[in-house]
Amino acid sequence: MTNSQRPYGNSRTPLPPAQAPANGVPSPRTPPQEGTRPAPGGRPRDAYFDNAKYLAIVLVAVGHAWGQILDDGAVETAYRVVYLFHMPAFILISGYFSRGFDLRPRHVQRLITGVVVPYVVFETAYSLFQRYGNDEPGHGITLLDPTYHLWFLCALFVWRLTTPLWRVIRHPLPVSLVIAALGSVSPQIGDDLELQRVLQFLPFFVLGLTLRPEHFRMVKRRSVRLLSVPVFLAATAVVWWTMPYLRLGWLYHSDGAAELGAPWWAGPLMVFGTLAGSLLTTVCFLAWVPRRRMWFTALGAGTIYGYLLHAFLVRAGNYTDFYDRPWLHEPLGVLCLTLFAAAAVTLLCTRPVQRALRCVVEPRMAWAFRQDAGEVARVREQHRPVEVRAPGEKVSV
Repeated sequence: MTNSQRPYGNSRTPLPPAQAPANGVPSPRTPPQEGTRPAPGGRPRDAYFDNAKYLAIVLVAVGHAWGQILDDGAVETAYRVVYLFHMPAFILISGYFSRGFDLRPRHVQRLITGVVVPYVVFETAYSLFQRYGNDEPGHGITLLDPTYHLWFLCALFVWRLTTPLWRVIRHPLPVSLVIAALGSVSPQIGDDLELQRVLQFLPFFVLGLTLRPEHFRMVKRRSVRLLSVPVFLAATAVVWWTMPYLRLGWLYHSDGAAELGAPWWAGPLMVFGTLAGSLLTTVCFLAWVPRRRMWFTALGAGTIYGYLLHAFLVRAGNYTDFYDRPWLHEPLGVLCLTLFAAAAVTLLCTRPVQRALRCVVEPRMAWAFRQDAGEVARVREQHRPVEVRAPGEKVSV
């Protein structure tokens, strides 16, 4: 059988012109771009997003530390500014990297091992820590009332399960905003699985699903970085001015309007207003995230470890009355606490911690799942070697 596109002899049909790969799909022959490095799974990691995740987790830890000493106007202003954007940035990036999620078995398995299992393990661990560390023998273990920061895992589980829905409806972002507004006027939702936060933070996850690489390239422009400085300063001024009037619950998005002592119509207005402020400050934050590899870039792959573990230190300080020490409320004490929180969460993101706790944070659990025959066949087909035949060689049937 002769290949008509490769006749005998040295003359060859010219190759077709190269086509640009689709957005977000790297060409196999293209060398990796600056700021990327191979991931354990073979795909390149983008230094920009690893940098963003590391800086965001540092702000999470620092914010939790500041939250224990909110008796100073400057500290509370900084705390409120950080709370405007540190979790929205995390949620937006989580949505961006959830764009390919569907209900295929391997994605569901990853959702279970990467979200459900860590939640069960650490919810149990924090409940036991509170029972014995704070001498509360009556404190039980419940999986419906997330401890402190673990609400994010509950939310991420719900958001990812609904990802196929957001990918097929025509106007996902306006719909998510309506759902967030309705959540703020529904006190009957209760505290189970922190559904208020799940609903009110939903627009940032959906926004991440709708973003494309070119949107982040726009954020990285020099003009955006320069403009973000006055915008961020203006946001800080607004936060300081509204501090006597704005309850922290509006920034936490953990309660409805009725629970915050406001009329029902204030719920949607405050949700839209705080989400708009969060979006502006999140863009400012992302504009100043370094694009190249930094000394902390590799730590961005381990931010889930820092997120899950750092609250043990925060809770230990509460149980031992550490934050009641007068010197911690002085400027030097605030600085020391800030540096300690940043250093502690940095250490918790390092490789040794990842290796030690991967069995509970990112377990494989192959024993727990049935092998999908279709997925195995697709992988085998992708790795099947290409058979090359000599010109004129016949194919035997």
